[in-house]
Amino acid sequence: MFRSRFRILFLTSILLTVFGLSIPELLYENNGRSNAIGSYGNGRLKNAYLIPFRGNNFKYFSPLSYYILNCGYLHSSVYNTILDAYRTCETTCPYYQFRIMECSRPKGGKMLIHRTHQNGMSADFMIPKMKDNKSNYMLDRLGMWHYLLQFDSNGHSSFIPSIDLDFETMARHLLALDDAAKKNGLFIRKVILKIELIDNLFATRSGQELKRRGIYFAQHLPGFINTVHDEHYHVDFDFL
Repeated sequence: MFRSRFRILFLTSILLTVFGLSIPELLYENNGRSNAIGSYGNGRLKNAYLIPFRGNNFKYFSPLSYYILNCGYLHSSVYNTILDAYRTCETTCPYYQFRIMECSRPKGGKMLIHRTHQNGMSADFMIPKMKDNKSNYMLDRLGMWHYLLQFDSNGHSSFIPSIDLDFETMARHLLALDDAAKKNGLFIRKVILKIELIDNLFATRSGQELKRRGIYFAQHLPGFINTVHDEHYHVDFDFL
């Protein structure tokens, strides 16, 4: 009896703690215009905007990252850019439910795991996946464990070899981001993707348009940084 009551009290205290930590996101309101101060790797953010946890065709990848670590905040212009791009993808990629990953913290600054993301002008996006040429979400549900996934230089999963990266859908999303950025007074300054995967991306029909537009992809990355960008892509935005 005592053990049962203790377990109930313990679980209740955990739930209450989690709920308490989630209150800032549950009650947050986006208003006005943000101010990005400093650089991607040494900056802060004023009047941040919180990305929705889910939308019509997208979802934030981890409740832990969103509600507990508070990593879903952006500059208002980047916020509008990302939502505008997802609206475009409802037409260009109606078959896919996207996953957005870490953005920035409420006031910017240093963030767990990441060297950058400090001024609200960066966001990570999970690379779309497919199995037997159909959209597949099996590996998208791993939350923070998603960073442990590995894909080879041709985009094949080492965990489940039948799952591949969907470069065409990724390219369509990046094109939508590029168009939306210009609409909101921004441009894509840099995309970070595992260097060995870039040719696969550019080989797709939409990837050829990406290459034609001259969107910059980092060409030289430290070994570890290169390796961990095999399952997501990082995008830095800047003002026109």
